[in-house]
Amino acid sequence: MKRVDVVYALITDESKTRVLMVNNKDNETWTLPGGAVEAGETLEKAMIREAKEETGLDVRVHGIVSVNEAFLERSKEHALFMTFRAEIVGGEEKIFRPDEIGEIRWVDLQQADQWMPYYKEGISGIVRSKMEIIYFDEGTV
Repeated sequence: MKRVDVVYALITDESKTRVLMVNNKDNETWTLPGGAVEAGETLEKAMIREAKEETGLDVRVHGIVSVNEAFLERSKEHALFMTFRAEIVGGEEKIFRPDEIGEIRWVDLQQADQWMPYYKEGISGIVRSKMEIIYFDEGTV
């Protein structure tokens, strides 16, 4: 099985009652903005790139709020999913990859919990929690 690292951005509105989600055309599922980390790319750079490609927004990446993994039999991949708390710092909501993303939507937490049941405490639990793991890119050493 091939290993693949995937990053997601947990972006909330100011009231922390809604999260930004995207509809993925390939499997008609709703997820947080994100995607695979490319070769030679840091997790942070991947998160910034994926958020921009899928939503048109520029984000600042904060700590990791969740780590999940799965063996994806269909694609024969061992996936490690890292979800980062992120905040919007610029840009404008726009789909740059209409072949991949069908819609961008602000979704209430209860709906997000239903659409993304992969989180043990739910998206709502992660949003309410102040805990996050510090992420730091040490650069090339």
